[in-house]
Amino acid sequence: MPVYLASSSPRRRMLLEQLGLPFTVVVPRVQEEVEEGLPPHHLVEMLALRKAKAVAPSIPRGVVVAADTVVVWERKILGKPADAREAGEMLSLLSGNEHEVFTGVAVMEKPSGRRVVTHERTLVKFRPLSKEEIDKYVATGEPLDKAGAYAAQGLGAIFIAGIKGCYFNVVGLPLARLALVLKEFGVDPLEYVQNN
Repeated sequence: MPVYLASSSPRRRMLLEQLGLPFTVVVPRVQEEVEEGLPPHHLVEMLALRKAKAVAPSIPRGVVVAADTVVVWERKILGKPADAREAGEMLSLLSGNEHEVFTGVAVMEKPSGRRVVTHERTLVKFRPLSKEEIDKYVATGEPLDKAGAYAAQGLGAIFIAGIKGCYFNVVGLPLARLALVLKEFGVDPLEYVQNN
């Protein structure tokens, strides 16, 4: 069955490639604004489903995979920073503290319309950061399109003292959970690799 990734994220594309499945990228045209008052797991599930629904009409048959990630510190949802100043503020909050990363995953089948929506939660601990470190990191530009203003798979890795849970969730696509959901739709990465 054809697989479609509803994402413009090069990180999600790279992660899905690790499963060895062929897939086509279709960029969803949706608003990703953070809605106040929603619990983070509901928010990421809702946004992931919104992305899947945006792409589904453009494909005749297959499964659409969509995801959305947020960072949560002290019940405050940290999405992508609007600018360098906000990125610095987010990193200051995370410095020396533990925070949560939630990724919502939506898988939708065409033409049946059947769907599964779920999420993954990971705890991440940052070491204490100096203002100089934060300023230097923000100046690299890496934090500006990342939830929580850091990239665990990039230079931001030097700030992470520990992770409890799925590392791939922190990067943006919880592979173990996604593989289990895909199996519900008859898409098994292990079977694909064996047969090809």
